[in-house]
Amino acid sequence: MFEIMKSFAIISRAEFLMPNLGSLILGLAWGVTFPVSLANLAVLVVLSFTIINLSSAIGAQVNTLSDYSLDLNDYRKKHIVQAMDYFGRKQLKAVLAFELVLTAILVCAFSLIQEKSLLLLMWIVGISLGYTYSAPPARLKSRFWLAPAALILVLAVFPVLFAYYMFTPELNHFFIVALIGLALTVYGVIVPTEIRDYFGDKAMNIETVTVRLGLVKASLLSMILLLIGGALIWTAFLLEFVFSPYPLLGLFTFVIPLVIFVVLRKFNRLYLLSKKYAAANDNSHAGEEIADFATQNLQWIMIVTQTYSLMSILLLIEKLLI
Repeated sequence: MFEIMKSFAIISRAEFLMPNLGSLILGLAWGVTFPVSLANLAVLVVLSFTIINLSSAIGAQVNTLSDYSLDLNDYRKKHIVQAMDYFGRKQLKAVLAFELVLTAILVCAFSLIQEKSLLLLMWIVGISLGYTYSAPPARLKSRFWLAPAALILVLAVFPVLFAYYMFTPELNHFFIVALIGLALTVYGVIVPTEIRDYFGDKAMNIETVTVRLGLVKASLLSMILLLIGGALIWTAFLLEFVFSPYPLLGLFTFVIPLVIFVVLRKFNRLYLLSKKYAAANDNSHAGEEIADFATQNLQWIMIVTQTYSLMSILLLIEKLLI
């Protein structure tokens, strides 16, 4: 039983549980207004977190099924292939169907209770994009600019808006700035994952943004997106605190540029390795070096997203103090 659960966790990309929690906290922190019933708050948080994570798992499982033949040729994804073989394709498809029905029921009930049909619409669009991103015949991941658009909506915009809108239909201007910053950041930190998969994607004619731009331009793009996204979300949090009754809390937001700087240094190394690869005559070793280094990207994603989560928790505390 343990091995089955372990395989299922690998297939479902359980490592993205914390980034998903970050989306919930960000939307919650900007949307909630106290006083609010703690019991009602707990129910809303549990329901929304369940919906967000089930939807994320569905997208990850579809990706595992669709990319199986591609992952067979990448030793860095050996654990995913082994997990898929152990769990079984038929069993995974059955679980997928169950998860989809369960999540649909939860979203419908959630929308009815909250009397907000937009929540259901967001979920339908989001789950559809998550499916078509990996699955044929659409396979948006291989359609150049459609891929980042789908990823930004599915991983950043819809989860945060879902959590935000369940508390308030009113849009805070600083929240909009933060959401744009998060969207740019999310794709900025995903590009190194595309860089890791560059060689396999190129061999299989999967035209991601990284394959189209090349390694040097793609790594430079990731740095620009992270820099702009981080600056926007830092500005949003800073101004939100400055114009609050506790402006000194804004000092804590300076951890954001510090973390962005640390991750940018990693991205810069990826950029330099990409330039080395482009200049090398025998670039097979340089290519392996790039792919191996880019494999660390999950750590960089966690550092950035959890920093944003900490700022969101601070915002929640500030609202409780008012």
